[in-house]
Amino acid sequence: MCYDRYVAICKPLHYGTILGSRACAHMAAAAWATGFLSALLHTANTFSLPLCQGNALGQFFCELPHILKLSCSHSGYLRELGLIVVSFFLIFGCFIFIVFSYVQIFRAVLRIPSQQGRHKAFSMCLPHLTVLSLFISTLFFAYLKPPSISSPSLDLVVSVLYSVVPPTLNPFIYSLRNQELKDALRKLITGCFSEATNFLSSACYGHH
Repeated sequence: MCYDRYVAICKPLHYGTILGSRACAHMAAAAWATGFLSALLHTANTFSLPLCQGNALGQFFCELPHILKLSCSHSGYLRELGLIVVSFFLIFGCFIFIVFSYVQIFRAVLRIPSQQGRHKAFSMCLPHLTVLSLFISTLFFAYLKPPSISSPSLDLVVSVLYSVVPPTLNPFIYSLRNQELKDALRKLITGCFSEATNFLSSACYGHH
């Protein structure tokens, strides 16, 4: 999404050439393959960990720090920590790329002469930045927060914020910028409201 914004704002005349269907397919495949490989490595390692303190977690999914707390295998613990460190380096590399891209985007936006053009460009970038900031900040907090402030309720809230909220918001934030989808949603809401009004009217008429 960040690269899409970068090309759309900084190189608009080359957008169709740079971000063709093949390039989008390659980027999507790389993202999916990286996520699948990371999940596979973590899952395979955690399945091999012997658990000494039962297998009940105070979470709604098997989050790694909570599984490691139940483990009594020192070598497995260190192996999983190594995988987490590698994952953080990959995430940090993506973060640096995103920051660099947005620096270039904001430099280009600030050179746009019209206020309307700057507002349109910023409004195109802010939804992605909002969801990304929520995801990264809560993810880093979940994994790097000091044990002294850790509690089951706080861990649960933070986990929901980085694992459930961003994927839920993404379709709404990105799709609602599409005018056709806005029109379809408006028609759907209007139709539902009309149906409800007609139902209430007929119910009141039948009651009388």
